[in-house]
Amino acid sequence: MEKLIIGSHVSFQKEKQLLGSVEEALSYGANAFMIYTGAPQNTSRSPILDENIKKAEILMKENGIDKNNIVVHAPYIINLANGNQFAVDFLKQEVDRCEKLGLKNIILHPGSSVKLEKEEAIQNIINGLNEIFKRDQDVKICLETMAGKGTEIGRTFEEIKAIIDGVEKKERIGICIDTCHLNDAGYLISDFDKVLAEFDKVIGIDRISCVHINDSKNEQGAHKDRHENFGFGTLGFDVLLSVIYHPKLTNVPKILETPYVTDDDDSKKRLYPPYKFEIEMIREKKFDENLIEKIRSHYR
Repeated sequence: MEKLIIGSHVSFQKEKQLLGSVEEALSYGANAFMIYTGAPQNTSRSPILDENIKKAEILMKENGIDKNNIVVHAPYIINLANGNQFAVDFLKQEVDRCEKLGLKNIILHPGSSVKLEKEEAIQNIINGLNEIFKRDQDVKICLETMAGKGTEIGRTFEEIKAIIDGVEKKERIGICIDTCHLNDAGYLISDFDKVLAEFDKVIGIDRISCVHINDSKNEQGAHKDRHENFGFGTLGFDVLLSVIYHPKLTNVPKILETPYVTDDDDSKKRLYPPYKFEIEMIREKKFDENLIEKIRSHYR
């Protein structure tokens, strides 16, 4: 049987924290997952509870989940590109929380230049990372490939390489590639071997620490960043499957960030997680065109 490290974004609730995250991941049939340690849109954070870490570690061991296959995502509000000290200080706190949880990788959107020139924005990102890396910690910051919406930095491999070139402790930098983002940035995911070869030439494939597996609502090069459920977007089932099962990415966790499914009765406004069924479909390697209705039926 092929080794498959697959999971999704799961919640990190105030009461159960990491334990609840593990329980949710197991309910989806996952052996990897991604968390935010607090709401991604604000700075409100609850203290990390040691007791829940220990319980989570026991549950992970019992169910074969390797801690190295769990990733943290930094909040969206962190923008190192604008040179704001708040962003640097808040990311330091997030790295501390990651370290306390015993997790090794935190994913970061590089940031948006807004009114700055791109070169200045990239230098701000470099300066922020170098300040964070002055502290001796065993946590990597994984820069995410971006769709190029607005003034986002990281839409090309060359922009990410420019950041890496300026970072002093390069061993503390990883990369998270996102299939939707790559497509929307202009990369041809249906020729993934070529995309991966280009990435390897510019950055180095050994830096890939995580893969976000998302279909896209948009055509190649749209620069919009709108995720779609697995196999139901412009990338399609077979293309995404070829990324997941690519032999050069075997040991890298694949994380679904596909949208929750809405109820077909709009007045109810209920949302259902698709991950249990998408993971089953991925493991079986067979597209289910009735997946959305199957999800609705399960959760009603």
